[in-house]
Formats: sequence, structure tokens, C-alpha cells
Amino acid sequence: MTDDEIVQDVKDRFDAVASTRGNWESVWEQIAERIFTQYAKQFVNRSAGQPNDYTGTQRTEEMVDATGALALTRFAAAMESMLTPRSSTWHYLKPADRSLLKNREARLWFEDVNRTLFDYRYAPNANFASQKHEDYMMLGAFGTGCMFVDALQHHREKGIRYRAVHLGQMYFQENHQGLIDTALRRFQLTARQAAQQFGLDNLPDKIKRDATSAKGASRLHDFIHCVKPRSEAEGYDPSRLDLNGMPYTSYYVVKDSKDDKALVKQSGYFTFPYAISRYVMAPGETYGRSPAMFALPSIKTLNDEKKTLLKQGHRTVDPVLLAHDDGVLDSFSLRPGAVNYGGVSAEGRPLVHTLPTGNLAVGQEMMDAEKLVINDFFLVTLFQILIDTPQMTATEVLERAREKGALLSPTMGRQQSESLGPMIEREIDVLIQQGLVPPMPQAVAEQQGRYVVQYDSPLSRMARAEEAAGFMRSLETALRFVEVTQDLSPLDHFNMDEIMPDVMDINAMPVRWRNSLDKIQQLRDGRSKQAQTQQMIEAAPAAASAMKSMMPAMAGKA
Repeated sequence: MTDDEIVQDVKDRFDAVASTRGNWESVWEQIAERIFTQYAKQFVNRSAGQPNDYTGTQRTEEMVDATGALALTRFAAAMESMLTPRSSTWHYLKPADRSLLKNREARLWFEDVNRTLFDYRYAPNANFASQKHEDYMMLGAFGTGCMFVDALQHHREKGIRYRAVHLGQMYFQENHQGLIDTALRRFQLTARQAAQQFGLDNLPDKIKRDATSAKGASRLHDFIHCVKPRSEAEGYDPSRLDLNGMPYTSYYVVKDSKDDKALVKQSGYFTFPYAISRYVMAPGETYGRSPAMFALPSIKTLNDEKKTLLKQGHRTVDPVLLAHDDGVLDSFSLRPGAVNYGGVSAEGRPLVHTLPTGNLAVGQEMMDAEKLVINDFFLVTLFQILIDTPQMTATEVLERAREKGALLSPTMGRQQSESLGPMIEREIDVLIQQGLVPPMPQAVAEQQGRYVVQYDSPLSRMARAEEAAGFMRSLETALRFVEVTQDLSPLDHFNMDEIMPDVMDINAMPVRWRNSLDKIQQLRDGRSKQAQTQQMIEAAPAAASAMKSMMPAMAGKA
């Protein structure tokens, strides 16, 4: 394909996908205006190639009540704490071939890769934690989140760089199996930024002139980044190791340029660089539906109720006065300490009354009902269970965790398959391309480095809480039987050496707090010796008495 054909193909693809999501953008704008105000005015009425006229402006005109915004923030925090807690190792890499689990060299290599991955992911310049939180916020608000993962380009420093992509910029397509394999991102760069990213000589003449002038360097220009599967027409050959051997092709195009240099960069990827996830999907739809979409009727209702309650509250605090029209009260004063003559009759009957304002308590109850619905959609109520009921036994805690795991697994499990899995694959590829992964052992290389991801997040442990809860229920039943019958045989069924490590894993007990197998054996040997010594001490008086009784008999024989 020629450069002109590539540019035209990218623009045609973009126009095709951009023209089909007007309904989505209308709903996203309504949500942004009410609960995610920093994204308001970003989905509709945007002028191509023009600076954002809303930069720095207050965008809370439609947000009367902040319950939805607060619920969204808590949702994102809960998703992060359940799936990608920054304070713990929330996944491990293991060989796909289980026989390699017995190979110490292979196990150590996978552990080393996993540790390297976390080191670069949470490096200061990677910016993963903040961008992933932004990704969760978009997921809760709009139902679709997108993370761009690429090699770090900062003073020749190696590593990974993450960026949560604004959904207003992001368009994508699925393949025949429902997997996202094509992404188109429309974004803006100043002329100076474009020169930094693509090189001055690769830019069209207009942008080049802007980049080299003090006045035009800050002028914005529209670009499209297209990533799609490389076709045979584009020279795809999987046996090659150069650009044509990369499964995905990458084009950066100046959107509105008709210059010969509209194609400013052409490259490729071995792995898809955009990790795109959806909250829940409706049949036939490509974009996801969010908690905010389900809660939008309640959010709108709550805003209207809040407006009404504020009006009624104003009337209650500063009431409307009703007075007899006799001309006496024309100069009635509401100033503190004022004296109004003629406000009562000669008999002391008030001639001025307040207008009834309705029942504020009923209005508050109606608002509370809508707030509960909104919090339920954003899972706030679910995460509040353990906080609201802190006085629970260990068994009750496990039961609560099991219930939460069962309710959360369908929703959050999708994030592991659609977002985290592809993201980890991309991260490993970036590290390998930069030579940051140690060489594979021979046994791993023979299996082509195939691996599986074992998630060890709080959510994963909650999903396993069913096992721990079943153990606690069984143990309680056995102990009641022992208490009644004084028969210890039911406890023989419990293999505590296997049970306790698994229960500690489920309860997230750090490995460094646990004793090693050698230490456990030493403690058991010590207890065994102590018990033998105690038995000897207890048996000593009886043995001495027996010896005394035997001595006369032994003397007589002698």
C-alpha cells in the first residue's frame, strides 16, 4: 500500500466508526455533566483542531447532588483495592506446562520476571497507579475503559509508560470472535509536541512551520492513531522478525492534512497496545454499559428532588408571610429586633401567618431511597458490609467474604480477562523488546515461554473464601460432636498441614509472617521432647516407690 492509500484507509475507518456512536456520546455527556464533571463538554460540540474552550471552567451546572460523584469515586477505589492493590503482589506468572513447576530453574525464572514486571509497573515514571485509577473511573461512569501501554520514552530511560485514554478520543472494532483487534484514537498535539514525538522532518509543512515559530508552537493539530491487524497486502509474514513480522500495524496520520506527509509515522506491535475493558455488555453492542447508566434515572430524580427540597428548605427558613389586606402591614419589617405594629389584633390574635411549606422529612426520605439505589449500582453498599458490622466471628467474616466474592466475580472477573490479561501480555512484550527480561532457561524456551497468570488479588481470595467457610463450618460441627461424645476421632479427618497454609492465603496473611517447614518441624520436635520429659518427671515418683518396694525382696534373694 502507498502512503496515500494508507492515509485514506485510516481516515475512512475513523469516519466509519465515529459516525455510529452518536447515541453513546449523548448518554456519556449526560453522565459526565452529573457525576464526572471533568469530562463534561468533551463528548459533544467539539470543534476539530480547535483548543478546548472549556479548559479550566466550572462544569457542575447539572450536578445538584453529589451522591453519584461520590459513589463513582468509591467504586473506582473499591475496584483498585479488589483487583490491583498497589500495596501487594496481585498476580503471579506460572508456566503453562505444569511439568515445569517441578523445574526449579523455570520456577525461579518466572518469579524473576514477575518481580521485574512489578518493579517497572510501579516505577515513578511509569505512572501506572494514577492512570489505572482513572481507567476505573471511566469504567464506572461510561462502562468502557482504555489503557495505552507502551515503552517509556524519557531521557533514554527504559521501562513502561501507561496512559488512560479519554473515551471521547477512543474508537475501536471487534473481530469475528468478539475480541477487540482494531483501535483508532483521535487526539491533539501542539506543533512542538508533534515535532518531539514524530520528528520535525516527518511533519507536513504547515505543522513544521508552526513548530519552528514561537507563536505557532502551541497551536493544536489533530492526529489519528490506528492500530489494526497487519494484512498480507501490508506485507505480513509471521516468520520475519522485522516490521512485517509484527501482527499489528501502527499508523499515525494528520487528520485534516492533504499534504504528502500526512502519514507521520508507520510502525507495528507484537502485542495489542490498548487494553480495553467493558463493564457489562448488551447483545449487539461494542461499547460497555456502566453502573452510572443503570443509575442515571435515579441520579436525575435525585437532582430534581434536591432542587425541590432546597426550595422548600428556603421557604421553611425564610417563610412566605400571609397577612390581612387592611393596609396596616404595608411596612412590615423582617429585620432582627424590628417591632411591627398591627401584627396582632386587640385580642392578641396573630394577623400574620406563614405559608405551609410541605413535609421536608418526606422529601428527605425520598432522596435517601434514590441514594440507596445509586450506591447499590456502584457496589458501595456491598463494600460497606464489613465496615457496618465489625463485631463478627471469624466464620461470619468468611461467610461475608464468600458472599461478596460470589457477587463481585462476574463483574470483576471480566476485568481480569479483558483488561488485566492483555495488559500483562503487553507489559511483558515491552520489557522483552527492551532487553529487561533475563534470558529464558532451556526448558522454558522449549515451551516458547508460554505462561499463565495466577491472580492473587483480594477478589481472587474472596472467590476462594467458599473453601475456608466450608472448613470452618465443618470444624464447628466436628467440635460440637467431640464436646458431646468426648470422642476425638472426627478431628482425624482434618489435614491441618494442608488446610492452614490455604486458609492463611485466603486471609491474605503475609508469607514473611509464617514459619518455614523446617521451623515448624523444630517446634514440633521441641514439644515432643518436652512432653516426653514431662512424662518422665510425672512417672518418677511412681518409679521410685516401686523401686523401694522391690528392694527388700531383692535383698532377701541376695
